[in-house]
Amino acid sequence: MTNIEFLKNKSSEIWRKTVYLHGLAPETRIASSLSAVETLVCLYYGNILHYNPANPLDEERDRFIISKGHGSISMYPILADKGFFPESELENICKKGSFLGGIPDPVIPGYETVNGSLGHGAGVACGIAVGLRTKKSDRKVFVMCGDGELYEGSNWEAFMFAAHNKLNNLILIVDNNKVSMLDYCENIISHGDLTKKFDAFGWDMIQVSDGHNIDEVYPALIRALESRTASEKPMALIINTVKGHGIPELEKNSLCHVASLKKEMV
Repeated sequence: MTNIEFLKNKSSEIWRKTVYLHGLAPETRIASSLSAVETLVCLYYGNILHYNPANPLDEERDRFIISKGHGSISMYPILADKGFFPESELENICKKGSFLGGIPDPVIPGYETVNGSLGHGAGVACGIAVGLRTKKSDRKVFVMCGDGELYEGSNWEAFMFAAHNKLNNLILIVDNNKVSMLDYCENIISHGDLTKKFDAFGWDMIQVSDGHNIDEVYPALIRALESRTASEKPMALIINTVKGHGIPELEKNSLCHVASLKKEMV
């Protein structure tokens, strides 16, 4: 098992680099990107995902669909650190000629799909999971979505499809930071208990109470991965996080999704 202290230190490093990138490109969505840092670090540094930086489209890779693309700027320093592209490219974020935009797309090595319009990641992941099973591949499909994104009905169609087709090679991660674009989710439409919803839809579930605690996040991901051979159901991890984690001015702001930090705060 990967050293927990290493993952904690790496999370702090990626958090700092994400804030730095926001300073270079204030149009990036900083609050959404900070809520998933620990989860992304565990995936990429904790031997959860199989990937090949030298060949990002390697057939033997696991597929990771980042449905909340605008909230994944923290992926940029991870992919650079892992060798998908030179770290020097980070300095060009959102500049003319750079492939690192405010909303990522597959031109970035390591990204699988277009992620601008929300609600499509789960359906795409289902299709890929079916394709891999048809090929008799043992590779897994991971998909990360935001809780605000779950207002899109296409997600729930995908969840029904996945359960009906017993896509046990599919692992969904819900970054449950409880803030949508313009307000707290509770004030828009309450999700209620997401674990009960996924149970009703025929999924296995794991809930992580503190998505910024590596001691909780990493074992949950390991458990989700190891359980795939013993279950015919898809897996949903509900990871409870804080939007804008680590920056009080964002954590307490219901509009933090669209907020940019001033240079002096960065």
